Amino acid sequence: MALVVEKFGGTSVADAAHIKAVADHVVRRHNHGDQVVLVVSAMGSETDDLLRLASDLSDNPPARELDMLITGGERKACALMAMAISALGVTAESFTGSQAGFLTDDTHTNAKILEITPERITDAVAAGIVPVVGGSQGASPQRNVTFLGRGGSDTTAVALAHAIGADYCELYTDVPGVFSADPRIVDKARLMATVSFDELLEMTASGCPKPAMRAVELARSHNVELHVRSAFTWMPGTTVTREETMERAIISAVTHDTSEAKMTVSGVADKPGVAGQLFRALANADINVDMIVQNVSAQGVTDISFTVPIDQLATALDIATGMQTDLGATSVSGDDGIARVNLIGAGMRTNPGVAAQMFETLAAAGINIEMISTSAIRISCVIRADDTERAVNVLHDAFELDQPRDQRS
Repeated sequence: MALVVEKFGGTSVADAAHIKAVADHVVRRHNHGDQVVLVVSAMGSETDDLLRLASDLSDNPPARELDMLITGGERKACALMAMAISALGVTAESFTGSQAGFLTDDTHTNAKILEITPERITDAVAAGIVPVVGGSQGASPQRNVTFLGRGGSDTTAVALAHAIGADYCELYTDVPGVFSADPRIVDKARLMATVSFDELLEMTASGCPKPAMRAVELARSHNVELHVRSAFTWMPGTTVTREETMERAIISAVTHDTSEAKMTVSGVADKPGVAGQLFRALANADINVDMIVQNVSAQGVTDISFTVPIDQLATALDIATGMQTDLGATSVSGDDGIARVNLIGAGMRTNPGVAAQMFETLAAAGINIEMISTSAIRISCVIRADDTERAVNVLHDAFELDQPRDQRS
């Protein structure tokens, strides 16, 4: 008998038929002796629909009211799921985030979990009841409803699994698991049976949309065994592991991200404190700066290029332009026509030549590299957005990612 937390995403509970299918799965598992705790997202596109409705009513809706509105979608879904399970003869009860014991900070629309007191959930499990928890929500110390942000149901599930001591956490979504590349643009993308936490963190940070990066980070920090599975095929999916296999392949996946823009501040005075002044101002505006490249100084000046989210480009440009005189910069420019491609693999830590092969592969395809960034298990290149699909495919082929690890040359 296992104690397991299962999270079902919006597409998995999009309508009554999908809810009934999930309920049937839960009841069968319960009847086989497992103790199941469910976490559910809002149905289908309901979160987007609610946000659209809010924008129709207000150009700048208060964040507190947005959280109250958005989390209503999850509350609706968990109540309906509890009804469907109960209709099959197994008692189920729905719980909001606050009822499940989630205490968060008071950062509306993107709250962080401070503490979980899950006694109501553990009591329900002990009584043979299936708890159904609304995902992505909690309550602040001021007792306001809070929303954990997009992908927050994954975070809810992992945090709850840790808090109740679950044997593992399963994240059910609309894809079969984690792939070696985006299967929408790479026909030969391979479903990965296993992936390490470190690799999956790099993948989710560099364009892999599921699972949510916060959830992976939380699972790694608290050693929560994680499975990523499809609610439409019920196949095993991908297991996220802490340990890496001894004979690991060098590269596990290639990811891409088209959500960033590049900024360049040219002719900056090359003296201590200038870069700190610029990036402190951006940080104070909550602008997330990622890749940073500074050219070698020439004649006392240098150029600094970096990436920011596209939706923050205009704000970042305004800030940097306003500081142009203080920085001694000759110009400030932005470019929203870029993309990032990334090679991910724990094996590259001890294998030379990966970067060379990546650069040679892109060059042979006529794809120019504008910026380069690396970590111990990732190499990232900024390229033109129009070259993204071609770059991902040639890299996937070059590193034979369509083949199982033990069959690559």
